[in-house]
Amino acid sequence: MERRPLGRTGTDVSPIGFGAFKIGRNQKIKYPQPYALPDESQVDRLLGGVLDLGINLIDTAPAYGVSEERIGRHLSHRRDEFVLSTKVGENFWTDRTGQSNSNYEFSAKAIIASVERSLKRLRSDRLDLVLLHSDGRDLFILRDTPAVETLVWLRDAGKIGHIGLSGKTAAGHHAALDWADVIMVEYNALDTGQSVVMDEAAKRGVGVLVKKGLAAGHLDPETAIPFALAHDAVASLTLGGLNLDHFAANVSLAADRVAAAA
Repeated sequence: MERRPLGRTGTDVSPIGFGAFKIGRNQKIKYPQPYALPDESQVDRLLGGVLDLGINLIDTAPAYGVSEERIGRHLSHRRDEFVLSTKVGENFWTDRTGQSNSNYEFSAKAIIASVERSLKRLRSDRLDLVLLHSDGRDLFILRDTPAVETLVWLRDAGKIGHIGLSGKTAAGHHAALDWADVIMVEYNALDTGQSVVMDEAAKRGVGVLVKKGLAAGHLDPETAIPFALAHDAVASLTLGGLNLDHFAANVSLAADRVAAAA
């Protein structure tokens, strides 16, 4: 699959990325239909198959339940084949009673600890991309917590790769352009509110990743994927799912879009 530059990072990514939410979490979800978590053999086939399709961007987070552990378990032997993106700020866990819990922490101590846990869970010696996982208070997090300075320090010290924001608001993403290497934005035919900041990111050399390009399953991939990838700023559209055949079809749609634009 032809790859696109991720801003000024020097990294090229496939136009379709794999969003690893559904391999790790199925509680407190926003998807229209419930789903069962796949077993270990299913996860192994899915993750290996995704790489075999040419997808080289894997996006996960501590908030995605056991996603990081499963990626580490099944893809650590192929670590050099993909760009690994994870996040800091939000945590999710299930206690001994089976009750799911989540919280947000943006202190320097919490962010450093989160990076260390992710490295261990992912069985990796590096994190290529680490994004702030916003709870919606984008500007507060960027301006009134030590989150940004901590990520900048971790990057500049060589402890992590590139950094950025997975936020909720155009104002937050615009403010992040002063320090971020990458922003991850919601963008689809039903929500184009980030388009202007995406244009500005491209001008500044900040990479743009798109999340929720299918509007959490409410849009048809045949139109939604070409729509998202048609925006010149977009490096990759991250899609979730558990069906490898669907990913093959999505990759084909992305390849057709790239070829048409060439």
